[in-house]
Formats: sequence, C-alpha cells, structure tokens
Amino acid sequence: MRDHPRKPSETGAEAAPAVWTGRATNKAQWVLAAAGAACTALGIELAVSSNWTSGIAPLLMSVIGCVAAGLLMLFGTLAFVNVAVRVDGDALEVRCGHMGLPRRRILLTHVVGAEFVPRITPRHWGGWGYRWRPEQGTAVVVRRGEGLVLKLGDGRTFTVTVDDAEEGVRFIRERLHLPAADAPAGT
Repeated sequence: MRDHPRKPSETGAEAAPAVWTGRATNKAQWVLAAAGAACTALGIELAVSSNWTSGIAPLLMSVIGCVAAGLLMLFGTLAFVNVAVRVDGDALEVRCGHMGLPRRRILLTHVVGAEFVPRITPRHWGGWGYRWRPEQGTAVVVRRGEGLVLKLGDGRTFTVTVDDAEEGVRFIRERLHLPAADAPAGT
C-alpha cells in the first residue's frame, strides 16, 4: 500500500487527508483466467477445424460448452482479481476488477461501527468474489489476509479484504467520531 500524502495546512501543522484509498490483488486468479481463456480457445478450435463424423449435435454441444465455461471462468475471475476501496467524507466505495464492476457504495451515515480483521479467508465466505451469507452479511473477498468490517445501522455487516485495512478503519472512525478500537469506552 502506498503512503497517503498529507497536505500541510497554512499554519504549518499537518492536516488529515480528505480521502483514504486501499487496494488488494490476487495474482493466483490470473491462473484461473488463463484456464478460462484456454477453454474458450478450445471451443473455438473445435468449431473451426473439427470434422466430426458423429453428427452436428455433439460438436455443437462441445463448442457451446467449452466457450460458455471458458467465458464464465475468464470473466468471473477477472472481475475479482483486484478490489479498490475509497473512503471520503460521505461514503465508502468498493470497485472490483479492472472495469470497477460490481461496485458498492455505502454512505457513512449508515455506518455505526468499523473493525479491523487481521485474517479473512475465502473459506470463511465460501470462496472468492462478492459473497452473501445470512449469518455473516456481505463481503468482497479477493484474497486471504487483512480486511475491514463495517457494521451498518440496519444490523448487517459489510466486509472487504484490502491492504492497510487498519489505517482505513482508523480513517472511518475519525469520520464517524468513534473511539479507537484500543481506547477505553469512556474516552
């Protein structure tokens, strides 16, 4: 994670940044994307150069199956190969993949708490990607490791794996005027 530059104020004291950004990347998903591309290429190869004598139906099913499975693997993994999180004074915004889709925006007025979690794994959520579990809430999991959990006013939670999550939680708590996690409740 890059350091977030702080702009000095006119009095010489350092001012807090107005925006916090974080990212997380999963390089292992590129292997799955390559497998999807290979499966799609196999389907195209079958369609172009096949001389199946057993009929058109088996050929058509093989081509459609390979291309469909390959495209699902390719786009499904590329959508969650990275995540970008941006927190400003109004909201937390999460964008997935290179196109920024799916995207989730949570207004800070809907957030009642923020926690740093040092270890989040895809196994806790049932895999990589955009996940929902009734007992846990919603999550964007692109890799195992640290992340942040937002507690929303309606009782739900939103979890995202992101580098430098502890700094992100601190930034959100400052915006919400919540005490630090290690501070006593009365301060």
